[in-house]
Amino acid sequence: MKSIRSIICVCAVICSMMAHAQRIPQALEYTEIYDFIEELTTDGVIQSNAAIKPYSRNYIAQLLLQAHQNDSLLNKRQKEDLHFYMQDYALELDTIPDYKIYGHDNVCQWRSNNPRTDSIKRANYKCDFNLALVDPSLHLITKDKNFKMRVKPILGMDIYASKKGMITRRSYGAEIQMDIAHHVSIWGAIRDNSWRGIKHLNTDFYPTNTQLYAGPRLTQPGFLNTIPGVQYKEVSNGDGGDFSDSRGGINLYAWWGSIGIQRERIQWGDAQYCSNILSAHNPAVPMLTLQLTPCKWFQFDYFHAWLVSNVLDSTYYYSEDYREGETKIHYRPYNKFMAANMFTFMPCKYVQFSFGNSIIYAERNVQAAYFIPIAFYKSLDHLLTKGVRSENQNSQVFATLTVRPTNHLRLYGSFFLDEFKLARLKKSNAEHNPISYLVGFNWSGWPVRGLSLKAEFMRSYIATYTHSINVLNYTSNTYTMGHYMGDNAQSINVQLAYRPVRGLRLTLDYTHDTKYNAYDYVRRSIGEVIKQKPFDEKIWQNDELSFRAIYEVFNNCYAHVDFIYNNTRAYAPNSERHAAEDRGWNADGTSMNLSGQALEEYYLNKYTPIYFQGTNFTFSCGLSFGF
Repeated sequence: MKSIRSIICVCAVICSMMAHAQRIPQALEYTEIYDFIEELTTDGVIQSNAAIKPYSRNYIAQLLLQAHQNDSLLNKRQKEDLHFYMQDYALELDTIPDYKIYGHDNVCQWRSNNPRTDSIKRANYKCDFNLALVDPSLHLITKDKNFKMRVKPILGMDIYASKKGMITRRSYGAEIQMDIAHHVSIWGAIRDNSWRGIKHLNTDFYPTNTQLYAGPRLTQPGFLNTIPGVQYKEVSNGDGGDFSDSRGGINLYAWWGSIGIQRERIQWGDAQYCSNILSAHNPAVPMLTLQLTPCKWFQFDYFHAWLVSNVLDSTYYYSEDYREGETKIHYRPYNKFMAANMFTFMPCKYVQFSFGNSIIYAERNVQAAYFIPIAFYKSLDHLLTKGVRSENQNSQVFATLTVRPTNHLRLYGSFFLDEFKLARLKKSNAEHNPISYLVGFNWSGWPVRGLSLKAEFMRSYIATYTHSINVLNYTSNTYTMGHYMGDNAQSINVQLAYRPVRGLRLTLDYTHDTKYNAYDYVRRSIGEVIKQKPFDEKIWQNDELSFRAIYEVFNNCYAHVDFIYNNTRAYAPNSERHAAEDRGWNADGTSMNLSGQALEEYYLNKYTPIYFQGTNFTFSCGLSFGF
């Protein structure tokens, strides 16, 4: 009887999900739910689409239901985790939490799902909603279920401490999620953040005031690390940096998919550490989105995005009366857009294959042709530009493959191609195609339950993410949208993780990143640039070993402790400077042609936060809710 009731309950919830399938993205910062889904996928309990993220909260709820149906395959800790996460998705599952204000036609009362207390705290007034305060999110559902809402605060504090001093990151904000009439999802979130630490830094490591003020900044364009990119606001006292992060959108949805407009970080390509296709490393961008899921084995994704070029257009400006008799000119940035699509096929639970293409273009106005979701954008580029021999578009092609040959083992790889010529494959041709590839594996749950081993290797060739026209670089807000290591680089990541009990994850990570000769894409001499030997001379390297303990106290609330050792250094190439090679650039774009120690310092400052330069032992801890 118990099993029959369970089956009936699952079927009822599934039917409810089909009618109430809101499409609200689950932010990628909520790492633990994504890690849990990856674990269940690798163990063969569920089947998920690892190529497109973020997942919608509805999609995650469906995956959790899959796991519930296959709970005989779960160990004790996984069952506890499953129950824990299903509470967080109660709004999507139509399972109101245990403690709620429950409304009906004539009375409102407090319920605790306890027959001895269900009758208490009655009020003799009419209400037509269910209201629940959970962890401490606020859930609200109207009587006819035409309106659902979830509100939660966003709070966080992180501390970094080493011989160089202490840096703090403070975050606060709020998030709201709504579902209307079973076909409209609306959400929004605002997060205000700041890096601080100038008063707590050891000035022995900061020779100039400029370096001291920049010391608390652990991310900015050019830095080679996985910390998500931000756009700083002006800070009057020069201490670190303030920045805000506003995301949200509206989706119209049905059983077949959704269409909407949103501002969100997105990741395309199966990767554990950082994707080489779309990595979510850049700040979130506004975009029109389309997702089609006509059947369980096929998914189509498309977006048209408004990127941030950070490149000024000298022909597009306005003026203001700055002082009496003085006019100030303000140049506007170039408009920058991107269109991309991805086709994903899941013919069986063991194989998943995705491919697609994208284009970045710079126009005063959007190009209507790139609103065609299913298109080969390189062909449209030829149609629109070759008649007048203009150069204002940059196209890419990419693919990703995931194979699970057996339970507990997942193999994956991604391929990113910026430009390709068959002639370059000949050994006699010194030119190399600008490509990036990534391979990795995840071994999980055997022979020790809760233990996993993950490894990932990435290589990108010269000029993969750059273009001769700066505004067409594969960037937004000057952050690379692909792998954080950029061009002519490789990255090795290994992680040993253990989940002993519900909510606790222990990880030991090793990272070995190497940056080789840095080249700009110069149209006139691009042939000479890509003739250079890739992965030749190291100019920057980082070795990092870290231990992390993270515990999810309750849904979306994290406490973490980190111990980090890193050794980051830079090198000056021994060879003569090649065409378009970065040996130090002046503000006017001319080469300083630095060498020796001066060049090493240039590379170190360009690619590394001052706080992590050299050899460091860093302690980090934090507590956050809603991140």
